[in-house]
Amino acid sequence: MEMLIFLLFAALALGSSLVVVLHRNPIYATISLVLTLFCVAVLFVLLGAPFLGVLQVLIYTGAIVVLFLFVIMLLNIQKQGRDESAFAGQGLQAAGAIGGAIVFFLLVGLALWRSGLPELHPLTADLVALKGLSRDLFAEYLLPFEIVGLLLLVAVIGATVVARKPPEDGPATKTNPEGAEL
Repeated sequence: MEMLIFLLFAALALGSSLVVVLHRNPIYATISLVLTLFCVAVLFVLLGAPFLGVLQVLIYTGAIVVLFLFVIMLLNIQKQGRDESAFAGQGLQAAGAIGGAIVFFLLVGLALWRSGLPELHPLTADLVALKGLSRDLFAEYLLPFEIVGLLLLVAVIGATVVARKPPEDGPATKTNPEGAEL
């Protein structure tokens, strides 16, 4: 039964992650991201790490995806017109993406070939316990944790700056209804 649940949620995670990447509508892609992250949370629970599953739902599915939706709505992507010049370089982008993916997989294959496959051990209670996770997160991985928080802040500020409308062309000075300059 556990294997059936694993296969179901693994297939759902793979399918919904493909929708995230391939769908043209950013709203549908973001909703598919919610499903992907929820499926990953179920997989965490199946691995014996319920705390990580709850964190996955609360932080990623609850907070990060809401941030993505906020930025999408702030930028008003759906209502902006798309002209032909926006799609002019897509062939070159696709070729670059495929080339980059090939190089990435070749480098991963080379690294695995040189070092060999790592020896896998079953999860222990120490690896998934809250005390061990918090000790590692706030001791060994504190700097990356802080950098991710700073990166999210910069992303929100950048989205706000990008979403601002450019000033309309008009008179250099504005007047109030009585005719006085402001």
